[in-house]
Amino acid sequence: MDWWWRRQLDDEGLEVLIHEQQRIVSRTQLLAAGRSDSEIRRRLRGRRWQIVHPGVYATHTGPLGYDERIVAALLYAGPEVAWSHYTAAEQFGLIKPDGHRPVHVTIPWRRRVRARPGLVITRDKHWEDRLAAVVPPRSRPAEAVLEIVGISRSLDDAAAIVAEACQSGRVKPAEILSALDGRAQLRHRAALRSILADVAEGTHSLLELHYLRDVERAHGLPPGRRQRAVDQEFTDVAYEPVGLVVELDGRFHFAPGQRWRDLARDNRAALRSEVTLRYGWLDIISRPCSAAAQVLQVSRRKDPTIPAHPCRRTCPVR
Repeated sequence: MDWWWRRQLDDEGLEVLIHEQQRIVSRTQLLAAGRSDSEIRRRLRGRRWQIVHPGVYATHTGPLGYDERIVAALLYAGPEVAWSHYTAAEQFGLIKPDGHRPVHVTIPWRRRVRARPGLVITRDKHWEDRLAAVVPPRSRPAEAVLEIVGISRSLDDAAAIVAEACQSGRVKPAEILSALDGRAQLRHRAALRSILADVAEGTHSLLELHYLRDVERAHGLPPGRRQRAVDQEFTDVAYEPVGLVVELDGRFHFAPGQRWRDLARDNRAALRSEVTLRYGWLDIISRPCSAAAQVLQVSRRKDPTIPAHPCRRTCPVR
């Protein structure tokens, strides 16, 4: 297998290639472009370049940024390599970039690459089958999501990644389900199918998943409408027949600007003759029964026949 950068080097030359690679270059690229070992050593001794990994250099002496680190990781790991896990997901815009994360790459099972600080190397028998048709090489979006799920410490962590990736609009639950068929031993695999079904119905965050399961379903409440578009915005959960809106805020603290935006949303709901109940993490994670009781109380003002049941003996829902 030839290097993924070979065509660009031949067509556009070394200087363009280095520029496109965030000023990162490898010894292999330099030699392929006709540069000599003595020239490389001279630039390093003169401290015009710096070593990032063995055989990989930054053509400057300043600090390395995120984009430079991920390119350097590909060049270090060899011709058969791809960004994977969090790194691939970030490059596809599925999740927010985090410069504190290590760079994740995957190589074929038969290869061995020495570990380096800030670099996580995974070996995969199905490496080539899971690549996206792009350069630089990386796992396909759905595969990247499942790679993260496979190393997630808890089901909540896995669900949060799935929800965030699908909310980006760059991968669909059906694509992840299709990729799941090829991963019989994946961690959290059994629970992932039902999570993806909930996400496909409009659940956009981990908090919304908890609300759906621990508040709505656990107490037999009628299902609300997810992500309803109204007044040029989206409501998290709308119980339209009874004029109730539930808004879920996953942040632990309000920012002043967001607080006023939330108040404005609540006011607009009031103008539509809708009641707004707003819940945060602690409400849903620690007190789901209380939230269910409040939703039921407001709903029964309009329809006393709304069904519900307690989730356990001490549950306040009746």
